[in-house]
Amino acid sequence: MKNVIFFTLFLLCCLQANGQDYLQLANECFEKGDYECAKRNYTFFQTLDGEDMSAQIQKADECYKTLIIADAFYAEKDFEKARDRYKIVLDKNPKDPHSKKQFDSCVSKLNRSTMKNTDSQVSLPYNTTSQYLPGFSNFENFTETTNLLFIEMVAVQGGSFMMGCTPEQGDDCAESEKPDNMVTVSDYYIGKYEVTQAQWKAVMGENRSKNKGDTLPVENVTWTEIQEFISRLNTKTGKNYRLPTESEWEYAARGGNKSRKYKYSGSNDLDSVAWYIGNSDNKTHIVGSKSANELGIFDMSGNVWEWCNDRYGSYINNEQINPPGLVNGSYRVFRGGSWYSNAGASRVSNRLYDNSEFRYAYLGFRLAHSSN
Repeated sequence: MKNVIFFTLFLLCCLQANGQDYLQLANECFEKGDYECAKRNYTFFQTLDGEDMSAQIQKADECYKTLIIADAFYAEKDFEKARDRYKIVLDKNPKDPHSKKQFDSCVSKLNRSTMKNTDSQVSLPYNTTSQYLPGFSNFENFTETTNLLFIEMVAVQGGSFMMGCTPEQGDDCAESEKPDNMVTVSDYYIGKYEVTQAQWKAVMGENRSKNKGDTLPVENVTWTEIQEFISRLNTKTGKNYRLPTESEWEYAARGGNKSRKYKYSGSNDLDSVAWYIGNSDNKTHIVGSKSANELGIFDMSGNVWEWCNDRYGSYINNEQINPPGLVNGSYRVFRGGSWYSNAGASRVSNRLYDNSEFRYAYLGFRLAHSSN
């Protein structure tokens, strides 16, 4: 009887040891970008150890499938689409050597294309991404690659626009959107996408989001916590990122100087540009998975509400230049609607506000940066 007990204990110890070997091998395979190997060994470990590895298996599977698409776009020389897919993989696995090499290659090829167009005096499209140039001597899109953050910033040429309850908003306007007023904004940069959970974790080392996923927008963050994120980000990068002002946010959402005067950001058909209560299945979705607006910016309607820098205040019927919002006040503005919002809340002129410590699973943000 004792021999049976000792043999059973010995066998269990061996299985546990073998299970840990499979886990170590799975992690090594994942870091090297061998996602089939990672999936296989996570499954072995789960079978032997009993620990639920479904999240790791799903993550490896998503990387594997995305990488296939990225390589296909690269082979077709569609370097912008390939770059965006490699970025998705790198958000999940910053150590993937193949994706990093290919991402850098895509950026390099797009930069050479940009320089060639500039030399030929061809106007650049808004969705052409280039590396950051010190001092922003060339006002064009750039990608923040420090610490593999891959934050894509869109160059928004300044201009004047009517802010608030404009005619295309119809009868949906709230009193907080009135009166409409002429506002002028200077050149600036704004995030092509909402800040993701992978980017938040890379700076803050934690993630309080309710709907977990590296390529999902970060949410459940307060205005105050975002200021800490921005402070740390600026220390890492040597730049001066910030939240957009409310007028910068609305100008970009309307399409800037390319605006076609849509009710929502990028279309009058909300389903084509936004995740909202009518199609979201009550959750956030991967950033950029709907159509972009006129400037090539994604999710300014729906997915998550986005904090702005401004304190909330009533509009005044007076022309303004780069309005900073109220100097004093208890509430901060957020814009754009979310996965939990109805169509009316997803309009480009709609406004909400709350105190700077408010958090919820439908509230996130995107970054801005001045042009100099």
